[in-house]
Amino acid sequence: MRTIRCKTMKSAALFVAFVLLTAAPALAKTGLYDGKPAKYVFLFIGDGMGLPQKAATAQFAGKTLVMDEFPAQGITTTYAADRFITDSAAAGTAIASGVKTNCGMIGMTPDQQNVKTIAEIAKENGMKVGIISSVSIDHATPASFYSHVKSRSMYHNIDHALVESDFDFFGGGGLKDPAGKRVLKKDPNAKTLGDAIAKAKDNGFTVVTAKNDFMGLKPGSGKVLAYNDWLQDSGALPYDMDNRAEDITLPEFTEKAIELLDNDKGFFIMIEGGKIDWACHANDAVAAIKDTVAFDEAVQKAVAFAEKHPGEVLIVTTGDHECGGLTVGFAGTKYDSDFQVLGNQKISFTKFDQDVMESYKGDFDGIKPVITENFGLKFEGDPKSDPMVLTDYQKVQLQDAFKQAMLGDKERAADDTTYLLYGGYNPLTVQITHILNNKAGLAWTSYSHTAVPIGTSAMGVGDDSFNGYYDNTDVAKKLMAVMGVDSKVHMAQN
Repeated sequence: MRTIRCKTMKSAALFVAFVLLTAAPALAKTGLYDGKPAKYVFLFIGDGMGLPQKAATAQFAGKTLVMDEFPAQGITTTYAADRFITDSAAAGTAIASGVKTNCGMIGMTPDQQNVKTIAEIAKENGMKVGIISSVSIDHATPASFYSHVKSRSMYHNIDHALVESDFDFFGGGGLKDPAGKRVLKKDPNAKTLGDAIAKAKDNGFTVVTAKNDFMGLKPGSGKVLAYNDWLQDSGALPYDMDNRAEDITLPEFTEKAIELLDNDKGFFIMIEGGKIDWACHANDAVAAIKDTVAFDEAVQKAVAFAEKHPGEVLIVTTGDHECGGLTVGFAGTKYDSDFQVLGNQKISFTKFDQDVMESYKGDFDGIKPVITENFGLKFEGDPKSDPMVLTDYQKVQLQDAFKQAMLGDKERAADDTTYLLYGGYNPLTVQITHILNNKAGLAWTSYSHTAVPIGTSAMGVGDDSFNGYYDNTDVAKKLMAVMGVDSKVHMAQN
């Protein structure tokens, strides 16, 4: 073998680049599945669900999560084309289509060339397709599987892409701008595309919102657009901890989709736990944990189906990014943790804001019993013998936050210190969850996403290919391989 000696650092670098480029086709196929395609494919995406969120949930639940028991376990990078810390649009596009794009863009390359999604490819190949999310079904992650827009905020266009997609099942949250009201608010002279809900019905969708009607759907019902009657915030399902008996849960949406979509040619179903992310943005660990539990229960529905169809199913779970910079450990508790204290929280930060803070007109003393009732924090007693008793310092923190909360959004100081303390959320609610989380041994570093790699797991057909360390674009390509599709970026018509 001839030895090549590089005389300079520049020539050495060029040589390495040459080797990598010429070896790229071979490297791209390393670890990809090339056996019999899976008939049924599940892709679960925990929005904002990093390794800390899963670890905290398992500790709170007192058991290993179903997804963490899968035989294949990988670590996945999440950066976008234009930013190290991604958003859900760029991350969703990477997972759905295998291409890096800019933050905010959905279903297209940075130069606005449309790319096919694995859901669209599955549909072209005769499989039935379902898209489920606990947030609005036109939010960035679910939209990444059926739409192609330059901005994730183009909800009206996304809503019409949904009803024109010919997918078989959409379930979870509602539509944010079906009639184009947001578009007209920005520009009264703008042209809208009509009412997306009406068009959905014209295109053969059965639109269902009541739980009894939803649970009564049977195979043969045709295409379905189902969303919960009560949409708690921004068109989303309630946080799982706020659910009423009449609300449809993420596991129930998943189970019904499986029932309706099962057929001889198989299916592809994407299920997103979207409000894990929203809870982490607000630094509410309990809401995030309980939505992660619901997400894992939805995964269990897929596992139960796989047990009845051996050798035919692939289940993949991943996250699009971590959110909130959650740390499983806090300076104030050092090496100790006490996850039992989290069980004292009865409602999410959103429900507390909606039911209490939006209309509260009293003083700080008047809200103390309300805090104790909903979060378990006590204003009397000995904090050394009862972990739920507040220290003098924590009482001052709550009182300061209450004063800020009573000022209102416009009056509240918009300086860096205020943002670092409360992140733009209701100051009192954030301070309550911070204190409770700290008592458990949890802390937060951000109100935004972070760039830490996330966990990906798999079981079933071709699961071995999901072991190791790889990028989020590789999740799409590995899925393509297991589905019998060329593992590459597939361009679509603009």
